[in-house]
Amino acid sequence: MLVESRLQQLHEFVSTFSKEELVWINGYLSGLLQNGHAPQRQLDPVGVAVKRITILYGTETGNAKKLGYSFASSAKKKGISTKLMGLDQYRLTDLAKEEYFFLILSTHGEGEPPAAAKKFYNFIHEEDISLSNLKFAVLGLGDTSYPLFCKAAEDVDGRLSELGAHCMLPLQKCDVDYEEQAAEWLEKIYDGLRKTSTGHSSKPIVTEQKIITKKIYKGRIAAHINLNDNRSSKETFHIEIRTDDRPDFQPGDAIGIYPHNRVDIVDKIIAITGIDPSKKVTTPKATASVQELLTKQLNISYLSSATVQKHARIVGTTIPETRMDLLDLLRIYPVKNPDQFEEVIAILNPHSPRLYSIASSPSAHDGEVHLTVARNIFNVSGEHGVGLCSDFLCSLNEDDTVGFYVHKNRDFKLPAAEKDIIMIGPGTGIAPFRSFVAERDAIGATGRNWLFFGDRNFTTDFLYQTEWQQYMATGVLTKINLAWSRDTATKYYVQDELKKEAYELTQWLDNGAYVYICGNKDPMSRDVEEAIMDILCQQKNISRDEATQFLDHLSDQGRYVKDVY
Repeated sequence: MLVESRLQQLHEFVSTFSKEELVWINGYLSGLLQNGHAPQRQLDPVGVAVKRITILYGTETGNAKKLGYSFASSAKKKGISTKLMGLDQYRLTDLAKEEYFFLILSTHGEGEPPAAAKKFYNFIHEEDISLSNLKFAVLGLGDTSYPLFCKAAEDVDGRLSELGAHCMLPLQKCDVDYEEQAAEWLEKIYDGLRKTSTGHSSKPIVTEQKIITKKIYKGRIAAHINLNDNRSSKETFHIEIRTDDRPDFQPGDAIGIYPHNRVDIVDKIIAITGIDPSKKVTTPKATASVQELLTKQLNISYLSSATVQKHARIVGTTIPETRMDLLDLLRIYPVKNPDQFEEVIAILNPHSPRLYSIASSPSAHDGEVHLTVARNIFNVSGEHGVGLCSDFLCSLNEDDTVGFYVHKNRDFKLPAAEKDIIMIGPGTGIAPFRSFVAERDAIGATGRNWLFFGDRNFTTDFLYQTEWQQYMATGVLTKINLAWSRDTATKYYVQDELKKEAYELTQWLDNGAYVYICGNKDPMSRDVEEAIMDILCQQKNISRDEATQFLDHLSDQGRYVKDVY
């Protein structure tokens, strides 16, 4: 009796032969068996000795989950019983009972685990449990552009070893282009399982960590235009970056930009500490003048609580758990002299990049990268504040230079040219959809394009209005729905337009349309998803659970995709 996977292989094999060829093969195999020459295939020891493994994932964007499912599928084909689940669903009391334990974990924020993994992360760091029977390996997903690359995975890997678990493989750190490294890691896992099953030593396999350096492009600002009318309460800039070295990107990708700190803030820090701005100082990441470090290299805005506590130790005081800008920190808890401030410089983290969706098409805007950037303005304790990178970009002038790298988004991608797409992008969420429509226009895609856009006021905040009108006139844009939240007494949003189009929206979905959402995660994307769920329940006469399953199915097919922030 063949197991299902082997039987499937046999079916696929015999389907390639004619009836006459199968008759000959039948006679050939019979002869082998009668003469005792049948090939003696050794079963894969992984499928014999290792009976069960556990694969867990902690994800923020879904990449760790996809890798977990791919790993589980591969293991099952090798005859290994596999338990697969997200860390948020894992029963923590089972950890001490595990034997083979593999974890795929992303890092986000300031080296933190994803929200779904925090319960597990806190458990292993707070509980003193014995894991002497556990054999494990950890794969971390991150972005080398961030100073705390794969920090959450590092923490978990180290803590499991501290609790007595046996590390089968050193921690594998993967950048955003993770597929090749993840595949190599998986093969090393199987090698380790084979050696364990055959009684060989299972010392950790030493692997060379390949860290891919991102290509940094240097561009010149070719256009810098405020898209809002001067009567608007907002400033949203269309920024065109031109470079001789064509950036390698596709619609849906983003670019990463390292912002510069405001010169007036840096000057105040230098004045309050009395340090020589031209003095060369060495940090873990760079050696440069104080002025250069504070302006271009180091983060001085909204310092992490860990950095604040390090500052407290340097100046010899106690500071409550908090976060604040460096200038405020120095005003409230000053350094004694310039030498002490050099110690503070050494504890500052490097700048983290900020990601912006690309608003241009490689087919339509050769050698250019376009952005749609809103200046982020806010109030803290009654004081006016601006977002660091948005203010940096919005304050640039034509002919200024800027460095950037391309950040690939492997999920938020256009489908085949003949497929229909529905794009929901209020505010600056419009950026990737400008790229989508321009690309489909340039390549002559035959699929229909439906756009939902919204902002505050029609007369002052209709971003790229002329372009959308032209696309409608030429038939590239099949349909456009607009929502203006401040033009009526009752606020009106894109989700209200979705509900108005409930019947046709459902028809498009049933005909295979792809749905894309881009913009603010909370509350916009949540409200939009709730509206889509309501539409499905109403139009298909199904329950809430069934609507959820429907969207999950679309997501699994790559037909329901979000890029929210």
